[in-house]
Amino acid sequence: MRQFADLIDTLVYTRSRNAKLDAIAQYLRDTPDPERGWALAALTDSLNFPAVKSATIRSVAESRVDPELLRLSRHYVGDTAETVALIWPDGAPVVRSDASVDEVVGMLANATRATAPAIVAELLDRLDANSRYAMLKLATGGMRIGVSARLAKTAFAQAFAVPIDTVDELWHALAPPYAELFAWAADGGVQPDISATPFFRPFMLSHPFESDTIDLQTYAAEWKWDGIRVQIAHLGGETRIYSRGGDEISAAFPELVAALQIDAVVDGELLVRGDSQGGDAASFNALQQRLGRKTVTKKMLEQYPAFIRLYDVLVDGLEDLRHLPWTIRRARLEALIAQLPASHFDVSPVLDVNDFASLAELRDGARDAAIEGVMLKRRDSPYQAGRKAGEWYKWKRNPLTADCVMMYAQRGNGRRASFYSDYTFGCWSESGDLLPVGKAYSGFTDAELKMLDRFVRDHTLAKFGPVREVEKTLVLEVAFDSVHASKRHKSGLAMRFPRIHRIRTDKPAAEADRIATLMAMVT
Repeated sequence: MRQFADLIDTLVYTRSRNAKLDAIAQYLRDTPDPERGWALAALTDSLNFPAVKSATIRSVAESRVDPELLRLSRHYVGDTAETVALIWPDGAPVVRSDASVDEVVGMLANATRATAPAIVAELLDRLDANSRYAMLKLATGGMRIGVSARLAKTAFAQAFAVPIDTVDELWHALAPPYAELFAWAADGGVQPDISATPFFRPFMLSHPFESDTIDLQTYAAEWKWDGIRVQIAHLGGETRIYSRGGDEISAAFPELVAALQIDAVVDGELLVRGDSQGGDAASFNALQQRLGRKTVTKKMLEQYPAFIRLYDVLVDGLEDLRHLPWTIRRARLEALIAQLPASHFDVSPVLDVNDFASLAELRDGARDAAIEGVMLKRRDSPYQAGRKAGEWYKWKRNPLTADCVMMYAQRGNGRRASFYSDYTFGCWSESGDLLPVGKAYSGFTDAELKMLDRFVRDHTLAKFGPVREVEKTLVLEVAFDSVHASKRHKSGLAMRFPRIHRIRTDKPAAEADRIATLMAMVT
């Protein structure tokens, strides 16, 4: 673990992107298999140990450290793994001995809920502080050390002088510790053949549209639907559904897996019907009822029937179409849709507008529950991974706003661990009660964060664990994409993507918006 821990330490304290790339590349060249493969999987959050959670780490730590001291230390440090790595006592005489990454992965993978605490404690006893930190980060995932999956893949490509786009594609078809990937890139072996498997193809993404006009002869326009972007692939007799990040979500949508029975890979927006009788797309709030589930009940399938509104086709039969212009892929998609069940698939229409002014008017008037804005796609654009300048643009509709009153605040994480940066806010009911309508932790500058933190500390009424209730005097102008009815919240409302737009120190809390005002915005 020491080599891996040294790499983590370097990455944590290195701000330069190039320096991070060099450090990872050097580690990959110098480290043997399968160590480097497991390390790479950890850096890209590709490992999962179900028996080891943050609560497990805290429970183990509390068995050796006073819980209140641990809590205060965690608040000061801002990271559970770092806190436990530093505060873990030497205790009984234990011979310090290093453990390989392969050994650690094996121990954690074989852990059960019953055995995990003892296994974690054993590793903490064996390792030094730096290695403890690396082990805990590896165990719980989401390393948060300033390294994205894309940067790690780029470092791999740089280490062995292979194309990053090829690495990106092979990545999702191969499993850690990526023996075939290293055999090809590092050892000069044959590139793995994955053409007949339903692996994840990286999405083509868009840039925000920030111009005053665009040529609609060059660019096609279509709605940007408010669901989640997915890719569904059927190849080799198997169907898989992937989210934009490459996570497989097939288990949550068995009806869609069953519905695609022709060889194809398509890109679209996952939505649910507005009603069980085949209505159009419902709000994102309805889709959330289906997300993140390992199993789906018959009742849920009936109440929230899912479908995919298709944008693009990447593979038709066994023919890869990504190098072709959008216009040709669009024609192939429109031909392909005839082979798919209309109950589960349709095609996102191209907007019929003659000029940019008409498009702008159409976009501004769109407040449909499932419409987020407009997409602009260059008609001759191939389907390329990532964001390519000048190819695709997203033109989101202007956000809605409401004046709300801060009610509660909670400390943030990471560099915000010392600040109250997560704010719950509310609006007035008809009876004069202030009811929570949302929570936001973005949209403000560093200077505004300090001001808000000071307000929380100076105006605290009560404390509930990490949460502080504050005096109901500060008005926040909150921007949000949409608002939906919700039975889960006392106010009956749920905001979509709320963020702090302005701090209204000029406005009395009594003049903040009413629940009824937000109800009128419900789509």
